[in-house]
Amino acid sequence: MKAVAEAESLASEFQADGKPKILFERHKFHAFTAGKYSADHPDISNERADGYTKNEYARLEKAAKLDRTAALKSTNWGKFQIMGFNFALAGFSTLQDFITAMYRSESDQLKAFVHFIKYNRLDDELHEKRWADFSRIYNGKNFHINEYDIKIGNVYKKYSN
Repeated sequence: MKAVAEAESLASEFQADGKPKILFERHKFHAFTAGKYSADHPDISNERADGYTKNEYARLEKAAKLDRTAALKSTNWGKFQIMGFNFALAGFSTLQDFITAMYRSESDQLKAFVHFIKYNRLDDELHEKRWADFSRIYNGKNFHINEYDIKIGNVYKKYSN
């Protein structure tokens, strides 16, 4: 779990200002809003991933003014970078409960991660160090583009020596 946390968020759950670490995914916002805002706001709504900045909260806030629910669902949250649209798989009955937990504590972020892992039956992949299999489910079918499996494996090796 430590390797996943470091590969996903450099093992930090909160920014210096106390807000949970986030990454806004403009391609998810595009999908959730059927591209409605892409022409006028390609920085926050686009078919392509990317466009990340040093201030992801500014992008999230801009998107939230257009469609709050889609914006929150399109964001990776906390130490384990769980996507907002996975709130139920992370053990929460509402998106807002999930967001509140991400702000509340590292412990709540860990509980969400464990729930997500159990729900998706990814514990075997972690125990057996099958990083590609884990990453395919956790990060999606394009996990190899950002080499999540390699990153997790490398971090695991660093801590296991």
